[in-house]
Amino acid sequence: MNRFSASLAQVVALAALAFMTGSASAQQVYPVKSIRFIVPYAPGAGTDTVSRIYGHKLAEAWGQPVVVDNRPGANTVIGSEALAKAPPDGYTILLVVNTHAINPLLIAKLPYDPIRDFAPISTVAASEYMLVVHPSVPANTLQEFIAYAKARPGQLNYATSGGGGLGHLASELFNSVAAVKMMHVPYKGGAPSVIDLVAGQVQLSFIIPLNVIGHLKAGRLRGLAISGKSRLATLPDVPTFAEAGLPNFEARAWLGVLAPAAVPRAIIDKMAGEITRIQGTPDLREKLSSQGMNPYPGTPEQFAALIKADMDKFARIVKSANITLEN
Repeated sequence: MNRFSASLAQVVALAALAFMTGSASAQQVYPVKSIRFIVPYAPGAGTDTVSRIYGHKLAEAWGQPVVVDNRPGANTVIGSEALAKAPPDGYTILLVVNTHAINPLLIAKLPYDPIRDFAPISTVAASEYMLVVHPSVPANTLQEFIAYAKARPGQLNYATSGGGGLGHLASELFNSVAAVKMMHVPYKGGAPSVIDLVAGQVQLSFIIPLNVIGHLKAGRLRGLAISGKSRLATLPDVPTFAEAGLPNFEARAWLGVLAPAAVPRAIIDKMAGEITRIQGTPDLREKLSSQGMNPYPGTPEQFAALIKADMDKFARIVKSANITLEN
């Protein structure tokens, strides 16, 4: 090897070493600035609460602010599109729910691909769904409510956080299973829907407990049944749908975090690892439990599989219940 070749080889080796060292250093110091946490619902909803719980924990761990950015509307499409168009640098993430897997079944032209344009990071929490009614509804049990609804086809209005969301699908599934007919009133998030429910503008809602626990305990709303295999410790007097005589009704919400598709895998893994660590802390478990939720650990691969599995499951429900964004 002549002197020129040797010098060139040394330069290449030093450049490669510098690149590797620089890359490793960049991965080690992430994050070096604030992180934007998009929530596709209005402030005050259950998703907003969960994002702030996790955002606070991530900020504590990383020493950088995590700023919640509420982008409600269009059945979470506005917030999801904002993430899809964000720089893939790990400084913008999005909290999603089952609706992310439902939208492709109901919206013909989404401004993004729900699989290709996002990188799953981790699931963070799960919650069962409750049937809650305004106190003006003269029903103290699920069977009394079904009889009341059957006697008034089309006269009862149910509120949801948006057309095409899991609350919408759960309500239409209940219509089918219980053989009743109730009318849909969609809102831009769980918080505004609860405001009208408490005010008596609508009569009922299928909703996650987090959004209504305070109102239930204060007597402003009444819980008739909850999905899942067991009652909630925070609401022990609310029976499961199976206990109340409707074993074929099931609806469970999950919440997870996505990043833009091209975010480096090292950043995805760091985020996923930190979220998993946070979920194992007693403080986090206590905060979620007090809101009727549970931690829901999941690797990026498990979260990706869950989204695809839910798309298949909800496709069957949408077809069998003939659900559209208009009904």
